[in-house]
Amino acid sequence: MKRFTDLYWRLDATTSTNEKVAALRDYFATAPHADAACALAVLSGGRQMRSVSSGLLREWAAAATGLPAWMVEECYAHVGDLAETLALLLPDPSAAGEGDGASLADVMQTTIHDLRGASEERKREVVAGVWGRLAPRERIVWHKLLTGGCRVGVSKTLVARALAEVAGVDQAVMAHRLMGDAVADGAAFARLLDPAPTDADSRRPYPFFLASALERSTVGEVAEDLGPLAEWQAEWKWDGMRAQIVRRGGDATVWSRGEELVSDAFPEIAAAAARLPPGTVLDGELLAVREGTLLGFGSLSKRAGRVRVTKKILEEIPCLFVAYDQLEAGGEDLRDRPLAERREMLERLVTTPFDATPAGFPAEAGRLFLSPLVIADSWDGLAGLRAGSRARGVEGLMLKRRNSPYGVGRTRGDWWKWKIEPLEIDAVLLYAQAGHGRRAGLHSDYTLGLWQDGRLVTVAKAYSGLSDDEIVEIDRIVRATTLEKHGPVRICQPTLVMQLAFEGVARSTRHKSGLAVRFPRIVRWRRDKEPAEAGTLADLERMIDAGR
Repeated sequence: MKRFTDLYWRLDATTSTNEKVAALRDYFATAPHADAACALAVLSGGRQMRSVSSGLLREWAAAATGLPAWMVEECYAHVGDLAETLALLLPDPSAAGEGDGASLADVMQTTIHDLRGASEERKREVVAGVWGRLAPRERIVWHKLLTGGCRVGVSKTLVARALAEVAGVDQAVMAHRLMGDAVADGAAFARLLDPAPTDADSRRPYPFFLASALERSTVGEVAEDLGPLAEWQAEWKWDGMRAQIVRRGGDATVWSRGEELVSDAFPEIAAAAARLPPGTVLDGELLAVREGTLLGFGSLSKRAGRVRVTKKILEEIPCLFVAYDQLEAGGEDLRDRPLAERREMLERLVTTPFDATPAGFPAEAGRLFLSPLVIADSWDGLAGLRAGSRARGVEGLMLKRRNSPYGVGRTRGDWWKWKIEPLEIDAVLLYAQAGHGRRAGLHSDYTLGLWQDGRLVTVAKAYSGLSDDEIVEIDRIVRATTLEKHGPVRICQPTLVMQLAFEGVARSTRHKSGLAVRFPRIVRWRRDKEPAEAGTLADLERMIDAGR
């Protein structure tokens, strides 16, 4: 545990990429394999499970320190980090350093994993025991592991780079190995470092190449930055789920961008993939299409997390795969070849284009389609096609340099997302909650509402879009206009109007308003508007039809 704690604080103390890689390399080269496997699970950004709720920890800390619960809450609001708050409040351990000899693997198993199904009494007993052994510096890290919130500011790319240096293999090979199945134990970690190919390598997808957002506001700026249109390939940006189909040996698997095997959630796609030639890997998008309607990501996500898909779900949310890149053919890695060459090979393999107009959506019997190219003779012409994206059910355009290789991660310059302008509406601030970290003590998380029959109904939560100075000013207004307090949440008088932007809107039975917006964020504070001038639920509902 002490070794991992030292790594955590070493990573936390620097913003230098080289220093972070050096810290990771030093740790993985010296840590026991069982500990390294646990650390890798945390550092790779995978899903962390919470063993004890933050509410229970605050309650137990109040009892252990003799402080009233309200004071613990105020300290938490001021510090902004629960792990640090608890470490500062708790008394010095009676046996400081006694727990330093415990390995990370033992700590993760006995004080974290084993607690998930334990009784509250048992959890409290274990937590109190650890508090009595660990010094504050280690407590902070342990608290983060316990609550499933251990983030140390390193990307999976940096982890792959460090491990590649330790193993003496190419970084691309290590990045490939980190895809898919988790490194569950010390033996799996040892296999990860083996320079020889492993059996699991054949099932894994390639690391996904990610596009960057193109933030230029005019066509002229886009043309100036990207150069001649002939150097670029344009495609629709689908409102689906990024995925890879891997057909190797006797296996045909489907992998999400989140590096999860989703073959069971999309059995019809896996069955279609099994008919591809062995040694084939395709990159593309999973789409949900029913009766001539592109259902969008919201419907698709209802299938993604399922281990078993019922006949009813298959009928309600039929899916298909639209391929836009070929990464492997006949077992040969094609990623270093130019996109234009890979596209030609893909068109020979997948011959049926997906017609990106509602009237042309294919019959549900088809499962594998080719992503069509968007053809224009000028940047202005391409911008005109992009303007009709929302009516097609797509999010804009993808721009890919024709001579580009297939990279790893978000490498800027070769792939761009040229998304359509977001939908916008003016909404009233109703609730505010204090932020954490850098914004601890400031009310920076907002719940916004729209008018319906003379009253305000909540429609979205937003956490970004305002400057630090604006947040400080709004915090003062929130405190001065608070009507009620419910824990960290303040109900405010409706005095502030915010311009809210979002990618789309759909009907929802889970929301009080009956509507759900996608990716909401604040564009600006509308100082020029009174709450009575804000939008209505009817305005928001009309955007559904406008999008169609």
